[in-house]
Amino acid sequence: MARIDAHQHFWLYNKERHAWINDDMQTIRQDFMPASLLPVLEQHHIDGCVLVQVDQSLAENDFQLANAAAHDFIKGVVGWADLQSAAVEEQLQYYRQHPKMKGFRHILQGETDRALMLKPAFRNGISKLQKYRYTYDILIFPDQLSYAYELVKEFPGQLFVIDHIAKPYIKDRKIDDWKKDIQQFKHCEHVYCKLSGMVTEANWQQWEYEDFVPYLDVVTETFGTKRIMFGSDWPVCLVAADYGRMLSIVTRYFSAFSAAEQDDFFGNNATTFYNL
Repeated sequence: MARIDAHQHFWLYNKERHAWINDDMQTIRQDFMPASLLPVLEQHHIDGCVLVQVDQSLAENDFQLANAAAHDFIKGVVGWADLQSAAVEEQLQYYRQHPKMKGFRHILQGETDRALMLKPAFRNGISKLQKYRYTYDILIFPDQLSYAYELVKEFPGQLFVIDHIAKPYIKDRKIDDWKKDIQQFKHCEHVYCKLSGMVTEANWQQWEYEDFVPYLDVVTETFGTKRIMFGSDWPVCLVAADYGRMLSIVTRYFSAFSAAEQDDFFGNNATTFYNL
């Protein structure tokens, strides 16, 4: 079984392009490229990774596909396509020449229109993905979970994954509304969930393992061990924890599970989902 980090990023830091990296995130206001990640993965016995977009542009796809082409440990790329474009199918067709392009993502969490994913043009774009065997990463905040549920119900043949367990309010220990909304996905066999990005939703300076357990319980009970996957969200995670400390949360949590279940979480499920 190959151990896979199903969610990480690279960038050449640009103040305008990466304006989301605010003053509290000084740690990550710098370049992060494959040479920085590879030794970290090797140290923690991770065999490969899935590289996820941060900019919403076709130039971003070129940049990340070039990184992937140059490094065998990058097993797949989740890029960006203008799903609302009338020419979306031409974009999807174009990327078939790049076997490492596995799927697409839109930064829905940042949209003023919280239900943008339900607009006809957006749904039309989603409807084209399955034909080309592309996955879709759902990046949202908890207030958008009900819209996401409407979306995935409409496309039962399309593979979806919810990024970062939909960013619950771990720091404030709020769980009830998020729990109710995420449990809706229990019987959606085509929807997976990434156990990633959790440390950045906690208190960056003072989090403890126990802060995450209630959320991990909900996600594992909802999706089961066949529809969850490990992701680091490196280098964003560095604002709250180094790679090893972040990894220790899920390593400890799943230590009570069977070896087969751990293999599924740490690699098999990502390999299946992204067709790595």
